[in-house]
Amino acid sequence: MTTQTWTGPVRTLTALTVTAVFILPVYLVLANTFKPGTEIFAHPGTLPLHPTLDNIRNVTGRTDHLFWAGLLNSVQVTALSVVFSTMLSAMLAHYLVRTKTRGARFIAVLILAGLMIPSAVTLQPITEVLGQLHLMGTVLGLVLVNVAANLPFGALLFMGFIKNIPLDLEEAAALDGAGPLRTFWSIVFPLLRPAAASVLIFAAVSVWNDFITPLIVLGPANGSTVTVGMYRQISEHVSDFGAVFAFMVLSTIPILILFLFFQRYFVKGLLGGATKG
Repeated sequence: MTTQTWTGPVRTLTALTVTAVFILPVYLVLANTFKPGTEIFAHPGTLPLHPTLDNIRNVTGRTDHLFWAGLLNSVQVTALSVVFSTMLSAMLAHYLVRTKTRGARFIAVLILAGLMIPSAVTLQPITEVLGQLHLMGTVLGLVLVNVAANLPFGALLFMGFIKNIPLDLEEAAALDGAGPLRTFWSIVFPLLRPAAASVLIFAAVSVWNDFITPLIVLGPANGSTVTVGMYRQISEHVSDFGAVFAFMVLSTIPILILFLFFQRYFVKGLLGGATKG
């Protein structure tokens, strides 16, 4: 038996196994969203025998508006965090690429170091800083934390693209009387759309799915995001898993729409940032 004869089926089997591992959680969530609670416990892995929308109605119709309040907070926090993360990381990357000084190289090293630090390690000092600034329990405080967390990755990705942009374009704009900011936003940033889409998607998914940071920064008395809302859906005396599955599905829809909208730039941005420069 030749190598090609047996490697084909092995590769196919491996691909199917990996695909099943990733699809199984999605299937379980979708299937159990449309099941009554008793059917979820009795047959969690089967298709819905008696499909129902009660779980979705229970989530969207809560008297405390847990889902809608969390959705509004998540949209607000994610939008602000993504916009400022993308803008600031692009400007920082441009400065680091175009400035040939030791200070710029030192900042670039700090950015790389920031990518290696787990976010959970920084939670305690972050809460102390926000407390000193009286920003604990505020949306502004949470947005600042998210922007700082996504800045290193965004700057690193933008740097790969900016290195491939000819400096002559910026020099020509300067000769025409354009200042540094106008040159950046009118000449440089439009050329960074693939990278901006990748940064936007990564930052949006990171902020939208984050659980620990909004739970600690916002606190129990100052609203919640959709991820924290799922946690609050289950209490000591209530365990409506049908509603939890429905909460998961509904909270995934906005970020899925965002990904589908920017997907054509996503891979292009990653590959371009990894190979250019």
